[in-house]
Amino acid sequence: MANKAGHRRFGSIRKLPSGRFQIRYPAPDGKLRSGETTYERERDAERALSLLEAKMVTGDWTDPQRSKVKLGDYAAKWISERTELRPRTVEIYSGLLRRHVAPYFGNVALGKINTEMVREWRATLASNGVGATEIAKAYRFLRAVLMTATDDQLIPRNPCRIRGAGEEKSEERPVLTVAQVFQLADLMPVRLRALILLATFASLRWGEVAALRRMDLDLNAGTVSVRQQHVELDTGELLVGPPKSRAGLRTVAIPEAIIPALRQHLDQFTESEPTALVFTGANGGILRRSNFRRAVKWSETTRKLGVPGLHFHDLRHTGNTIAASAGASLRDLMARMGHDSVRAAMIYQHRTAEADHQIADVMNGQDRTGPTDRGEWSLNKIDCVR
Repeated sequence: MANKAGHRRFGSIRKLPSGRFQIRYPAPDGKLRSGETTYERERDAERALSLLEAKMVTGDWTDPQRSKVKLGDYAAKWISERTELRPRTVEIYSGLLRRHVAPYFGNVALGKINTEMVREWRATLASNGVGATEIAKAYRFLRAVLMTATDDQLIPRNPCRIRGAGEEKSEERPVLTVAQVFQLADLMPVRLRALILLATFASLRWGEVAALRRMDLDLNAGTVSVRQQHVELDTGELLVGPPKSRAGLRTVAIPEAIIPALRQHLDQFTESEPTALVFTGANGGILRRSNFRRAVKWSETTRKLGVPGLHFHDLRHTGNTIAASAGASLRDLMARMGHDSVRAAMIYQHRTAEADHQIADVMNGQDRTGPTDRGEWSLNKIDCVR
């Protein structure tokens, strides 16, 4: 059958020696492509051309050859091409791909993944005992990868369309009272007592407090400056870099009540050079999280405190809660926490209040001796309810 391109607005149809019909059409990239299949009847071929033309007009056309790329290969390439990602983030994404995504979707073509498969995958992870938080992280990773595949016109739309699947519903973490913070600090080896107090009342992450140097503490002004953080990879490699975000570079006011402990620590355990690490291991080396937990017998100590399962990060959570209860405004709380988005700060904010040094002053006035008759911890002007 003769080519009818002269009479057709879009594409062409030809009859093959087998008697079936094949379509050819110009793709958006300018290349002339043949249809993925042949048709028994010419009108079926015409219908296929019309459908392809409509998809190109609406922007829904995808390259059928490129959509055959396996998800595992595409996701690995997706990670490697994001040069702006921090090493720890690359490690997290690679772990999610290896543990949860690749075993199910690794050999599946991008164009074959649909919402039903994604829903089944999530159910499979849950039945295998994977926690809800981990499933949410894996889902968000897969959704991000497939969103890029959509933007690259490899697939017509992202199949990760399950409402709420990427939301984390973390369990409520414990918040220590001020008295418990000092009690925990007193249970530490002497050289690590000040670390507990500073991490809590300055709302510092582990990597931030471990990276502090003598020059970062200005005890006359009552401040600590966060300039860098330590990041420990699963391989054991320790990286030194800037905080998690631009807002992470910050100076935080600390309550006067812990300054004597900090002065004593600097005198006894910190070298005199401005660049000397404030907190070190027993032999003067860099303090690692794993070594810290062993040195202080963390699990045993937190059970003795009456808060089994306490994480070190819960100290930051406690500090944020105290600051919010002291009346921090949203902006002040974000600055203290080192966040550049309001979402995390709003978790802690209860009411608008004064600036950062005033937060520290209120924290300084809290009663360390025990609960009031109402079962709360007293402040000078307000109550910090547990």
